[in-house]
Amino acid sequence: MGICGNIGAGKSTLIELLKKQAGYTPVYEVVEGNPYLSDFYEDMRKWAFHSQLFFLIKRFDFLKRVDSHRGVTLEDRTITEDVEIFAKNLHEMGYISDRDWTTYLELFKTFSDHLPQPVGFVYLKASVSTLVDHVKRRGRKFENEISKDYLKRLNFLYERWIKSLNSPILTIDCNSIDFVLSSKDQDEVVQRVRKFVSAL
Repeated sequence: MGICGNIGAGKSTLIELLKKQAGYTPVYEVVEGNPYLSDFYEDMRKWAFHSQLFFLIKRFDFLKRVDSHRGVTLEDRTITEDVEIFAKNLHEMGYISDRDWTTYLELFKTFSDHLPQPVGFVYLKASVSTLVDHVKRRGRKFENEISKDYLKRLNFLYERWIKSLNSPILTIDCNSIDFVLSSKDQDEVVQRVRKFVSAL
């Protein structure tokens, strides 16, 4: 199952909660391990392709080793999300050239042919102001330069992508629920996800 959402939406936090309270198996996004990420936030045009390529390769490396028979597996951002939201946004902004974009898509297709698709998605929906608050709260230094316009563009692409999916989707409004600070909200979200999973 894919846990989806913009930068700072709370994907990793939710996955950690579900791991502890529901016993689900996490597959985390590699962020700190990306050697291009801090450079990318300083100069997106120069490092966009390198950063996205690293994410694509690492995500495939993790996913190909996932044992689908171990129960519920949670993806911290799906590989398709990387392509349809983050890489596509950088291409549309002109930070990834048409030539590099074609190469990237060909590589993704080669990878995705060998991966199982998520049976459902949990979408953490949040406004730009909520995302900014969350990013500040977690204090990753390399994220300090993320602009509100960048987050806004990603939110637009998320909405477009979510509407295109044919799989079951559970949407959680992160503007009105805070499962980082509120134990009551934590319990509510975990129960909602458990119910969603049981219906898949």
